[in-house]
Amino acid sequence: MKGERLFRSLRLWSGVTLFVYVFSHLLNHAFGLISLQAMETALGYFAAVWRSIPGAIVLYGALLLHLSLVLWSLYRRRTLKLSRSEIVQVSMGTLIVPLGVSHVIGTSGARAFAGVDPSYGYVLLSIWSGGLKEILIQFAFVIVVWVHGCLGLHLLWRLHPTYHRWRDLAFAVALLLPVLALIAFFQRGPEIMMLAAQDANWVAALRAKTHFPSNAVAAQFFAAMNWTLFGYVVVLGGVFAARIGRDVIERRGALVRLSYPNRRAAQGPTGPSILEFSRLAGIPHASVCGGRGRCSTCRVRIGRGIDLLEAASPAEQRVLARIGAPDNVRLACQVHPQPGDYDITPLLAAGAVAQEALAQAAHHHGQEREIAVLFADIRGFTSLAEHRLPYDTVFVLNRYFRAVGEAIEAAGGHVDKFIGDGVMALFGLKGDPAAACRMALDAARRMAIAIDALNESLSGDLEVPLRIGIGLHAGVAIVGELGYGASRSLTAIGDSVNTASRLETMTKDFACELVVSDDLAQLAMIDLSTWPAHEISVRGRTTALTVRAIEDAALLPAPVKTGKTAAIAAQ
Repeated sequence: MKGERLFRSLRLWSGVTLFVYVFSHLLNHAFGLISLQAMETALGYFAAVWRSIPGAIVLYGALLLHLSLVLWSLYRRRTLKLSRSEIVQVSMGTLIVPLGVSHVIGTSGARAFAGVDPSYGYVLLSIWSGGLKEILIQFAFVIVVWVHGCLGLHLLWRLHPTYHRWRDLAFAVALLLPVLALIAFFQRGPEIMMLAAQDANWVAALRAKTHFPSNAVAAQFFAAMNWTLFGYVVVLGGVFAARIGRDVIERRGALVRLSYPNRRAAQGPTGPSILEFSRLAGIPHASVCGGRGRCSTCRVRIGRGIDLLEAASPAEQRVLARIGAPDNVRLACQVHPQPGDYDITPLLAAGAVAQEALAQAAHHHGQEREIAVLFADIRGFTSLAEHRLPYDTVFVLNRYFRAVGEAIEAAGGHVDKFIGDGVMALFGLKGDPAAACRMALDAARRMAIAIDALNESLSGDLEVPLRIGIGLHAGVAIVGELGYGASRSLTAIGDSVNTASRLETMTKDFACELVVSDDLAQLAMIDLSTWPAHEISVRGRTTALTVRAIEDAALLPAPVKTGKTAAIAAQ
């Protein structure tokens, strides 16, 4: 895996080096908006860096290294089924050599082997003398190189939170710089051609100053271009031939068989990653970063066969730790299964976006936790709503939801969902159970106070004050993100949740505002013995459940504010 990290680092930094070169080259071009002389002056600074011996070694070393690593990456790919952004980047990368060979040999090659000084006058005269075809080739070369580089940086940075703050500025620069360079190119090109047509002495002086190559030398340059293109096609064809040969050899070995939900399956020889198996079989699979092991959107839960897999590399472990993944979750792009049978479940929808790659706590993936659960409901709201206009009903409900929601969050809870005129909230998703129970009691107290304040503010709109019933219970529940697509949300299921819901309905039987289980009170270490106790039977429990009926939840004792509790309550 160290070799993999080295491969990616070399490819990244060689690409960044080339991008810096292209950026400075286009910036040099843009000086042509001022004048040809301004371009030549800026070229002096540009040449001092990139035409020096160290600069040339870095530049051409990065070029050869990047091209070699790209070809190697193309060979290593197990499938050519790519995302749209990858298709654009790979296609443009493939076109760079055919489009740029004439420019590179005509400038850097001519300088190295024929002593030519490729000034802007020399370059522009050579291009514009070549006619419309040569002009369009150079135009396309600029666009292809720039888009390829910008897209590569976008795919690299888009998972970093800080990138989104600078994305608009980066896009503006990425759009304006090539536009300004091309405008300068189309301004100064005709100017050069006009000078050449009107002043033969100027052309002669330019040829002498730049050591313009003779026709015989130019013919050698054209031959070098043709041989370079031929060699590039041979190498590219060799890569695809090697891919075919590799696949033929690997098919003779034992097979990897992957089973996906909805009876979908993929199989093949060892070598591909789980993500590549998905793509080979045409099974949609999310991968925002393109299989580079950065985004985590390709993560899968592995059932059968997990014992056959190699341990996660340190790089994969870091990503899995960042998202709080359990032991049976792996990154599909980093796992190369050995022969055998595997059960694979992708955890994100195929259309997942970069935001879904952000770190999440472990309980988002599904975990048993001891939590406190709150259910609340408005008493008699159905009959109250029957005599109100729809607009008034929505207005009152939204005021109610805001009041109880703010009370729950101020106590440190998580609003799970609003159901009709009811609310469900969870406490203790991250903290300890005792603190969760104290938060839940504090939330009930705050809700009662908030409803009293709401009734006072709506006294002119309501014939009778709003009354609520609250049920509180603590116990073990399964916590995780449930749902589909945009409706996915963090929630809890289990007997503890059902019990809390039942306690809320029992506030009607006991004619009180809050029913809280002794289980929760004992965990919270709060004495509720001053309120009447009742024993109730709950389905699934062999013993009766003792609960406390509290007529006015606002009378609950306020929690002692120390340390983190004080900080939460102050928010």
